[in-house]
Amino acid sequence: MAKGRKGAGKRPADDGRRIVAQNRRARHDYSLLDTFECGLALQGSEVKSLREGRAQLRDAYARVERGEVWLHGVHVPPYAFAQGFGSHDPDRPRKLLLHRKEIDELTGRTQQESLTLVPLSLYFRDGRAKVELALARGRKTYDKRHAIAARDADREAARAVSRRHRER
Repeated sequence: MAKGRKGAGKRPADDGRRIVAQNRRARHDYSLLDTFECGLALQGSEVKSLREGRAQLRDAYARVERGEVWLHGVHVPPYAFAQGFGSHDPDRPRKLLLHRKEIDELTGRTQQESLTLVPLSLYFRDGRAKVELALARGRKTYDKRHAIAARDADREAARAVSRRHRER
């Protein structure tokens, strides 16, 4: 995007993503420090179920185990037309695909700084399932209230500015 245009610096609306599920609660419960885009190792019936837009990230988290990153707590319901052998366990841990450097960074930061790996969204990009994973620090109740108050103040300021521009 060119400098000075409206929305400069923001992600374009059409970046090839098709969002399947989002974890809206994560932005409320955690302070997000860094994000990573990860691939997701899936079975065939899981991919078909995701393409139908059926997944839940509500209580999901990721963990580094023996040099691999695993996604736990994601519920992908069975594909309706998969019978017996072709179906999958809806709550099984799923392997996340990251570069070795990224895995090493996540391992170090989660252990040293006591941070959590939280999935923010599950989406398709160029036909492949991806997870947006955030390195996050848990918020206390008073931090949550402070974040809500700051967000509301920013929203009020933006409304005042837009009202001011409309009056001209």
